[in-house]
Amino acid sequence: MCLCVRACVSASSARRCACINPSVHARVYTFARGCLHVHARHAHVCTHMRARTYTLTPARPLAQPRTPARAIPRGPAPFPGSGLRLPAPYPGPSAPERRHQRRADPGRNSPPAPGSPSAAPPASSSSSAAAAAAAAAQKAAGREGGPAGRAAPAARTMPRRGGLPAPAAARRPPPLLRLLLRLLLLAAPLQPGRGLNLCTSGSASSCEECLLIHPKCAWCSKEEFGSTKSVPSRCDFLQNLIANGCAGAIENPRSSSSVMKNIPLSSKGSGQSHLDVTQITPQKVALSLRPGDRTSFRVQVRQVEDYPVDLYYLMDLSLSMNDDLDNIRNLGTKLAEEMRKLTSNFRLGFGSFVDKNISPFSYTAPRYQNNPCIGYKLFPSCVPSFGFRHLLSLTDKVDRFNEEVQKQKVSRNRDAPEGGFDAILQAAVCKEKIGWRKEASHLLVFTTDDVPHIALDGKLGGLVQPHDGQCHLNEANEYSASSQLDYPSLALLGEKLAENNIHLIFAVTKSHYVLYKNFTALIPGTTVEILHKDSKNIIELIVKAYNSIRSKVELTVWDSPEDIGLTFTATCQDGLSYPGLRKCGDLKIGDTVSFEVSVEARGCPAEDTSHVFTIKPAGFRDTLEVAITYNCLCGCTGHAEPASSKCSSNGTYACGLCECDAGYLGARCECEEGAGGETQPGLCREVEGKPVCSGRGECSCNQCVCYESEFGNIYGPFCECDDFSCARYKGVLCSGHGECHCGECKCHTGYIGDNCNCSTETAGCVSSDGQMCSGRGNCICGRCQCTEPGAFGETCEKCPTCPGVCSTKRDCIECKLFNSGRLDNQTCQKHCKDELITTVDVLKTDDPNAILCAYPVNNCVMKFTYSELANGKSNLTVLKEPACSSAPSAVTIVLAVIGSVVLIGTILLGLWKLLVTIHDRREFDRFQSERTRARYEMASNPLYRKPISTHNVEFTFNKLNKSYNGTVD
Repeated sequence: MCLCVRACVSASSARRCACINPSVHARVYTFARGCLHVHARHAHVCTHMRARTYTLTPARPLAQPRTPARAIPRGPAPFPGSGLRLPAPYPGPSAPERRHQRRADPGRNSPPAPGSPSAAPPASSSSSAAAAAAAAAQKAAGREGGPAGRAAPAARTMPRRGGLPAPAAARRPPPLLRLLLRLLLLAAPLQPGRGLNLCTSGSASSCEECLLIHPKCAWCSKEEFGSTKSVPSRCDFLQNLIANGCAGAIENPRSSSSVMKNIPLSSKGSGQSHLDVTQITPQKVALSLRPGDRTSFRVQVRQVEDYPVDLYYLMDLSLSMNDDLDNIRNLGTKLAEEMRKLTSNFRLGFGSFVDKNISPFSYTAPRYQNNPCIGYKLFPSCVPSFGFRHLLSLTDKVDRFNEEVQKQKVSRNRDAPEGGFDAILQAAVCKEKIGWRKEASHLLVFTTDDVPHIALDGKLGGLVQPHDGQCHLNEANEYSASSQLDYPSLALLGEKLAENNIHLIFAVTKSHYVLYKNFTALIPGTTVEILHKDSKNIIELIVKAYNSIRSKVELTVWDSPEDIGLTFTATCQDGLSYPGLRKCGDLKIGDTVSFEVSVEARGCPAEDTSHVFTIKPAGFRDTLEVAITYNCLCGCTGHAEPASSKCSSNGTYACGLCECDAGYLGARCECEEGAGGETQPGLCREVEGKPVCSGRGECSCNQCVCYESEFGNIYGPFCECDDFSCARYKGVLCSGHGECHCGECKCHTGYIGDNCNCSTETAGCVSSDGQMCSGRGNCICGRCQCTEPGAFGETCEKCPTCPGVCSTKRDCIECKLFNSGRLDNQTCQKHCKDELITTVDVLKTDDPNAILCAYPVNNCVMKFTYSELANGKSNLTVLKEPACSSAPSAVTIVLAVIGSVVLIGTILLGLWKLLVTIHDRREFDRFQSERTRARYEMASNPLYRKPISTHNVEFTFNKLNKSYNGTVD
C-alpha cells in the first residue's frame, strides 16, 4: 500500500510524487530550513527546496552494536498480549522545552533554532514513509543538481535519539512541505493494519531476544543484510524482512500441535476390557510453542453408558450413630438393587471409624479401655475406640456386606468432632486392600453426624508429625498410625482422592450441611447430601449423588508449568460455547462434550526445554498427556563461529551479528574497551541535554557500557532502561504476574493493568447456572461487580428483589405451551429459546432451588416453578391445567345464609343475656351492700312513734291581773 504526496522539490515548482511505502524502515528526524532529514542508518539525506543536497554524518555504525561483555545483559524482552503499550519512541520536546523555545523566539514566523526540539518530529522505529521519502529525495536531488555526498555547510551539533540537528540558519518550512511532513509522521509508525512496530521498538540485540518480543517478529541472519543506505532492523515483521531482501535467511519458528495418540471414544463400559474403554480423546498431544505464541487443540469427553462402579461405604460408628447402624443392617441388598438399575457391574465395600484413641480425643483411663461407655446410663456398653477399620473389601456379594454391618457395634469418643478424615485418606490410598478397580468409577460414601478433625488438631494430643499420605493398614486392616500422625489436611485429601479417581460423597445431617458444602469447593469431585438422623434415606441419597456425578464433566490440570498459560472453552450438549469454562452440567449418560484448550508459552524455561502436564476429567481414570517443547533458540545459533574473522577474531559470529569477547566493543569487535582514541560523548546521549548514558553508564568506543545495579539489570543503547523501575502491587514488582521492561510491566497471559494485578480469568465469575455473574453484573479483574440493584454474592447469584422474573417466564409459557400471550411466534422463538418447559399433573414445591410462580387465567390460577440449569437454560415445570375452584350450589348458598342468620341471632341473644345478667348482678350487689351498712338501736328506731305527744305552746292570759306561761298536755 502506498500513499503519494505532491511536494515542490525544485525552483521551477515542478511537482513530483513521493510514494510512501510502509514496508520500508527509516526514521524521520528533523525538519528545518525546508529540509527533510531521514535516518537510513547509513546516512541522513536532506533535500532542499532549491535542489541543494546535504549528506550528514551517520549517527551510528553500519551494524547494530552488541551489548559489551561487562555490561549487564538486557532484561527479558517485552511480553505481548498483555494489553499494555510498548514504550513509545522519543515523542519530541516536552512542554517545558516548548515553552522555553517560545520565550526565546516569540515571533510565530521566526525559524526554530538549529536542532531545536520544535524542529524534530517524533521518531518511529517503523518509519517506512521516511525511507521512501529519502529515496525520492535522493532521486530528485540527482536530477536537480548537487552531489549526494556533499557535506553540510552548517556545523554539526550533538545528535540525539529523537533526531539529527539541522543547519544553523534554519527557517520555517513552506506549507506544502509541512503537509508532507505531517503525512509522513502519520504513516511512519504504522504497519499495515497493526500500528506501532513492536519488533523494532523492542531493542532486540540477538535472535533469541527477537523471538521473545512478539510471536510475529522474525530475525534476519543474512550477513550482508543492511549494507545499503537504508539499514532496516534485523528484528522485524516477516513481510518487512522479505521486502528488504532477506528472503532466504529468516529465523521465524512457529508454534504447532500434533496428536500422538487418538483412540475413539467408547459407547459402553461393561462387557469390555478396561483397556478398551475410552472416555476422553485424544490421549496424547505434542505441542511446540514459541514464547508468546498460542496454539490450541480440542478435547472430547463422554460419560460411557453402563460403566462399572465401585462403592465403598465409610460409616461413623460413634455413639450418636447407633440408630443409623440399626437402619443399614440390610442396606447392601437394597442398594445393590437400585445401583444395578444404573450399571450391570457393581461392587460394594464397608469400613468404619471413630477417632484417635488418645487423649483428649478419646477416653484413655484404664477403666475405659475395654468399655468407654462405663457410667453412661443411656448406653452402658460399647466397643473400645478405634481410628479406622477396613471391614469388607469391594465385592459383588452384597450378602457379605449385610453380614459385616450386622456384626458392628458403636463406640464412644470424648469430643464432638470425629476422625473421619483419617479414614477417608486410608480408604483412598490403600488401593490393593480396598480393592479399587482401574476400570471402574470409584465412589466413597462418607456418613457422619458431626464435624471432622482436620490438620493441626492432632497437636492437642501431642501429634506434631504431619500426615505422609501413605497407607498404614496393618494385618488386621486397622489404621496403625492413628497415634503417630496428625489428621490430614483438606489439600492432602483432595490430592489423594484425585490421584485415585475417587468421587467423595458427604452424607451428613442437616445441621452440618453448610460446613461440608464448603469442603466441596476445596476438594474437587466432591458432593454433599443431607442424611436423615436415622439414615433412612441413604439409598436415595447415594443414587441421587451418583446421578449428579454422572451428569457433569469437569476438567482438571495436573503438573502445569508456571510459564504456561491455559484457557478453556467448553462446548456443552446444547452446542453453545462458553469461554472460560472447563465444565459442563446437566448431561445424560452417553452425552459427548468438547473443550477447546488454548496453550500459550509465557516465556522460556531457565533449564529444561520441555515439559509434560496432564488434563483429566475429575473422577475419571482417563487422562490426556500434553508434551511441550519450547522454540526458544534460533537455528542460526547452532552455526556460530567462535573467534570469527568477521568479528576481528575478538568475538563469536552468530545470526549475522558479532558477540564480542570480554574487553571488546563495536559492531565488528574492533574496539578494545578502555583503549585511547577519539570519543564522541554526543553519540552516547539519548537526547541533547541529557546525561551521557543517562547517568547510568560510561561511554566507551562511542557506545554506552551500563553500570551494574544491585536492584536488577540496566540496559538499552543509552542505558535508559531497567527491569526494576515498574509499578508494584503489595510490594511485588508487576504483582508477580509480569515482567518489567524499560519502566513498564509486560503482563503475563491472563493479567492486565499498569501493575498486572488485574486478572482476566472469568472462571470465578461464572455462577452455578453457567451465566457470567448470573447475568446481573460484570466480571472485572476476576470478580463480579453486581450492577443489578439488590443483587449480591460472589457471582451476583442472590437477588431477592430482582423484578420481573415470574412475568418473563409467564410470557414464554403462554407462547410456547398454549400459543397465547403477548408474544408472537417470531419474538417467542427469539426470547424463549433457552426455556425448557415440562408439564406435570402435580406440581412439586419442595425443591429449594426452584422458585414458585403463579398468575390468573380465566378465574383460575396457573402455577409453575422454574430453576436455572448449569448450561444457562431455564427449567420450567408447569401444571397441565390451571387450578380452578368449582362454583357452589344454590342449596349450599341458602343453607349458608340460614346458618349465618341463626348463628348471628344466637350470638346476639347470647350477648343480650350476658349484658342483662351482668346488670342484675351489679344491682343485687349494690342492694346487699346497702343492707350491710345499716345499723339500728332499740331506743332510736326511726320508725317507732310514741302514743303520747307533748307540745309546747306559749300563751299569755291574765288572771287576777297575773300573767302565766305554761305547757298544756
